[in-house]
Amino acid sequence: MTASGNDPRTPQAPGELRRAGAALPAVSGRRRTTDRVMRGVTLALTLVALVPLVLIVYYLIAKGIGAWSGDFFSTDPTGRFLGDPGGVKSAILGTIVMVALASAVAIPIGIGVALYLVEYGKRGKFANVVRYFVDVMTGVPSVVFGLFIYIVLVVTKIGGTFAAWKGSIALALLMLPVVTRASEVVLNLVPNSLREAALALGAPRWRVILRIVLPTALPGLVTGSLLAVARAAGETAPLLFTAAFVFGTQFDLSQRMNSLPLQIFNDVGQAQDRLVERAWGAALTLVLMVLLLTLLARLVQRRSRLA
Repeated sequence: MTASGNDPRTPQAPGELRRAGAALPAVSGRRRTTDRVMRGVTLALTLVALVPLVLIVYYLIAKGIGAWSGDFFSTDPTGRFLGDPGGVKSAILGTIVMVALASAVAIPIGIGVALYLVEYGKRGKFANVVRYFVDVMTGVPSVVFGLFIYIVLVVTKIGGTFAAWKGSIALALLMLPVVTRASEVVLNLVPNSLREAALALGAPRWRVILRIVLPTALPGLVTGSLLAVARAAGETAPLLFTAAFVFGTQFDLSQRMNSLPLQIFNDVGQAQDRLVERAWGAALTLVLMVLLLTLLARLVQRRSRLA
């Protein structure tokens, strides 16, 4: 029979615990000081980075909240320099329509390209070429996408001249590399053990992707798509060359369509104070729309995790 003192399950005496603890290397004072300093530097840099964000939000609220009213959201711009300038209803609806169409084009294609790069062509030459061009597109200025669509579709009068769907295509080209790169990073974070376990059970690769990979990466895919949507919603240059500008509400994608960035661009340089105030109000509306979209996506992510 084993003695109780030699049984590993027997609790050690307090003296033995102290001796065991004394054997651990003690944290030096220099390391503690370095840790405190680095924590302080990190906190200070975080506060410095938040200063521009706080100032932007403060100026938007201070200068834009005065323009908000029932008529601001329910009426279209009148185009008058004297009298009532109207609201931004056509700009809000136009932004929603064009960004929604651009998202319907760019998000599925971007996630599909990312799936190919991660699941099928991880180290192939063609995949490296695709990654290279995606990186190049990421760094292209937004005005270049607008000029490209202007030359290819507007100047050649394919489907008419200026049109909302052409603006959506320009925004989709802008969103595509953002969605692709963000989705590729998220898909690479899915553990290979999940894929291998499903494949070992006899599931085909397409079913593994649909039932295992995509649901696991869904929160990250939604976040990456939101980044692209937020960038597209605030772009002005592509729409200047493609969708142009119109005062009234328009749902026909083959016609010109107003948007919040174009409305801000047209109003902010005007001499009338009411038009400048409307530009600030439209900017605050645009930020609020992106915020609401982000909150909605977070809610979807939380429900998907609970499910």
